[in-house]
Parts: sequence; structure tokens; C-alpha cells
Amino acid sequence: MSGTGSAGNRRRFAEEARAERPDLAVLCLLLAAEADPTLDEAGMDAAQLELDRLAGQLPFRPGGPEAWAAALRELLGERYGFGGSGADYQRLESSLLHEVLRRRRGLPILLSVVWMEVARRAGAPVYGVALPGHFVVGFGPPGTQVLVDPFDGGRVLTGRDAEVLVAGATGAPLDASMLVPAEPLDVVLRILNNVRAWAAARPERTDVALWAVELSLLLPSHPARLRYERAQLLVRRGDFVAGAVELEAYAEVVEAVDEAAADRLRHQARAARARLN
Repeated sequence: MSGTGSAGNRRRFAEEARAERPDLAVLCLLLAAEADPTLDEAGMDAAQLELDRLAGQLPFRPGGPEAWAAALRELLGERYGFGGSGADYQRLESSLLHEVLRRRRGLPILLSVVWMEVARRAGAPVYGVALPGHFVVGFGPPGTQVLVDPFDGGRVLTGRDAEVLVAGATGAPLDASMLVPAEPLDVVLRILNNVRAWAAARPERTDVALWAVELSLLLPSHPARLRYERAQLLVRRGDFVAGAVELEAYAEVVEAVDEAAADRLRHQARAARARLN
């Protein structure tokens, strides 16, 4: 899978990211279209219809948070076999919503998107919970919510389970601040970070790294250092002029706080331009 995506999709991505209530499924599908040039409007519509179809198979208002969690586990985890394993971390498709719906395999965060989107359509009190190192789903009021792990087929997590997940990822204890609902744009940025990490482990896939950085830069809030990462990728891909321009622009940003760093960036820009000769 490769592709730089269409300008139209990027415009839609930027517009959706700035909407009053960004649509997570739409953003995930536009992200996926960057990786899969065969994913057109009809394919995105088909993915949305599949989420609608799955939601239509949930019981009508099954009860409280525990009942919602059980209903989603029975439908998605047991009946349809959505889940994940270590091998899924090696596949780019595991970060693409339409492929996760097709394969019923994916990373924890994409499986959580499926859980959230299906449950939301059915009226459940659902949201994502961005635990360090492992994304899960919450049902019910934060603080007393029922946590489920879609990567493990929708298994309900005890407080101890959540503590173990966090300790395994960070070595630190679980903090109440980790259990707040994740905003859609935070979810999308985390997905893009996963794609960048996948590409970073595969130096030949600078094409994937570049579109992941460029979509991240379209989000209203993003780390400024991503501009430096984009500049480096452009230079690595042989686009020396564009890389130099980006390095110089980033130098302007950092100069106010770190003149030495700005000087180093301008030196890198001159070196990139010199490679044209």
C-alpha cells in the first residue's frame, strides 16, 4: 500500500478536524485513503454502512454500562471475532479503519474506534480512554466507568487489570487523569503517531512517514517539532529545496527560544540546498 492521497481528501480532513464536533469515523477513513489509493468515496460509504449494520444488531438499550459492555463484547468480540494479536502491530492495515472492518483485526486504538462508533450509533454512553501504551473503551461516567479492552475481544477490565496495563507501559501507577474521555482529535493524532512509528521502523517507507506527518500538521493542535520531521523526510526523499524551505521556516519558530538551535537548522538548510549541485 502506498500513495500520497488526493488534495481533496486532505482538504476534507483539515475541514473535519476543525469542525465543532469532529467525526472520528470520517477522519479515520480519510486517513486510511492516504495509505490506500483504492479507497474512494464508495469505499468510505461502505465502511460507514458496515458500522451502521453492526450497530443495528445490538440489543435496544440493554441497560447500564455493564450491559452495554457485555452486548458489545458478545457482538463484536464473540460473534464477529474482532480482536488483535502481536502480529497486528507489524501491519500498516492495522491502523486503517476500512481494513480493520474487513479483516476484523487491528491495533487497540483502531479496534476501540470500531467499538466506539458501533456503540455510539446505538446510543451507548461510550468514549475512548487513552491509557499509556494501550487504548481502551469506557462505558458510563468517568471515574466509575466500565473499561473494556477491544484488543482482547472486549474483555471487561478490573481496576487491577488497568493498573497492570499502565505499569507495563510506563512503570508508573494508574492515575485518575488517565481515565478521562479522549477527544476525537487526540485519537486521530495517536493513530498517526502509530503510523509514524510503523514507518520509522521501515526506512524504505518514507512515503508513509511523510503523509502521516503532513496529516498531523493539518490538525489544529500538533507538536511544532513535526515541521522538523517533515523537513528531514523531504530531504531524505530528495526534495532538497522543499526540505530547506521547511528547515528555514522552523528555524524562525525556534529562534525566539533557542538561537543556537535556529543556527543549526539554517546550517542544515544550506547543506540541503548544496546537495542540488
